[in-house]
Amino acid sequence: MHVSARRLTSCALSLLLAVLFLCAGPARAETAATAAQAQQRAKAVTQVVLGIFSYARWPVEPSTLRLCLVGPTEYADDLIKGHVQESGRPLQVKRLLADDAQVAQACDAIYIGELDQGQRDKLFERVSGHPVLSISEANDPCTVGSLFCLQVSDQQVAFEVNLDSVARSGVRIHPSVLQLSRRRTVQP
Repeated sequence: MHVSARRLTSCALSLLLAVLFLCAGPARAETAATAAQAQQRAKAVTQVVLGIFSYARWPVEPSTLRLCLVGPTEYADDLIKGHVQESGRPLQVKRLLADDAQVAQACDAIYIGELDQGQRDKLFERVSGHPVLSISEANDPCTVGSLFCLQVSDQQVAFEVNLDSVARSGVRIHPSVLQLSRRRTVQP
């Protein structure tokens, strides 16, 4: 009797596992599709960011462009891998905390994720007067601080340009980038 109860429990467990596996199939497929979409958006963001860098000129051109990721980011996964720009200049990417006092000296460009207003204000205070190109990932209105503000959706990655911030940054931006900001950009 004890053996048959054990066998019954084993069969019930096997049946339960089979049902769970069948039910998890669609959820796993949805997760895989969502992950693939996120990866496509990250690649599209990388294309846009590298494109922006190609239109930028620093007072002293860095041999390696130092990009710092500040704050939690949603679309920077592909950027973290590091890249070489079309010009052949390598891109070195690292993460910094929003309150890092060395941000202006350690970065030629900053890619800004989610920060509260106080953190953003302090960050822009630190880079003020330094030639640092800033790109904001969060869909903000692009009114204070950032030179470029990304608008990422499932269909495209577009960006806005804050001309006041560009004028104060010390980084020259080729006028052609203004044309790009007016039209829709990269499709993921």
